[in-house]
Amino acid sequence: TTALSQASIMASNVEIKARVSDIENLKRLASEVSGQSGQLIEQEDTFFLCEKGRLKFRKFPNGQGELIFYSRPDQAGPKLSSYHITRVTENVDDLIHTLDLSYGIRGVVQKRRYLYLVGQTRVHVDTVDNLGDFMELEVVMKKDQTCEEGEAIAQDLMTKLGIQKTDLITSAYIDMLQRKN
Repeated sequence: TTALSQASIMASNVEIKARVSDIENLKRLASEVSGQSGQLIEQEDTFFLCEKGRLKFRKFPNGQGELIFYSRPDQAGPKLSSYHITRVTENVDDLIHTLDLSYGIRGVVQKRRYLYLVGQTRVHVDTVDNLGDFMELEVVMKKDQTCEEGEAIAQDLMTKLGIQKTDLITSAYIDMLQRKN
């Protein structure tokens, strides 16, 4: 394969998102399961109007960011998400402005995220401005790993973290914010 075709292959993960009623208990459980204290990451996600999938620019307090395209179904429980991330180290605000001119801004999501790593899974414990507390599991899929294997890993972590099926949500934060407004 050429460098261009290799660069265009999108990564994937199996995701679960859930509403959280006791964030401190979830952080305690996530620390126990991961064997580490969570890393606090403040994020501002600017979503752009996009015909297929979702396009967002994630801005960090250090002035850097990531342009992220992803596509996934809106359904409760484990779902396969495909994504591509481009890291941006300078001219972040200029890029956001250019994307706004090109596509238009759909909305902005601000959150405080605690990141825990458990094997191949990223556990996110999020407090989202104007929405509340949530948990996301992202099982980063290995090459040749089946979706069912990723779902089994996610289900096992859900159990260990005390997440019930009734806590699961289908929507992205941006969708929830827009419905709320």
